[in-house]
Amino acid sequence: MTDTGAVPVAVGTDLVEIERLRAALDRTPGLHGAFTSDELDYARTASDPVPRLAARWAAKEAVLKCLGGIVGRDDLAEVEVVRGSDGAPGIRLHGSVARRAAERRIAGWLISLSHERSVAAATVLAIR
Repeated sequence: MTDTGAVPVAVGTDLVEIERLRAALDRTPGLHGAFTSDELDYARTASDPVPRLAARWAAKEAVLKCLGGIVGRDDLAEVEVVRGSDGAPGIRLHGSVARRAAERRIAGWLISLSHERSVAAATVLAIR
């Protein structure tokens, strides 16, 4: 970390089996509601959007682990993986999840996403 005075307060990591998510998305159309329209649009720019969605699902789970876990049924939809102007991933929170982060005085997030043939992964560091 650079010398910004930021203090890490929590770390979360998650793995998602890509084919398992593909099957869940096919079986449960409402599952797409866990993703924002921007996340879906970005994923659809790839020939196969599911690996990108799996990485974002892993990131959402990792963020929620930093905040103590899933509390409400809309928690996954309230965690958004965004892309910076340089293409680097970032986190934007909405609704009750944003309030939980504010209560814990989380000022920002560091995130790393990865995927390969069968699995997607995310590691998230909450900073104060």
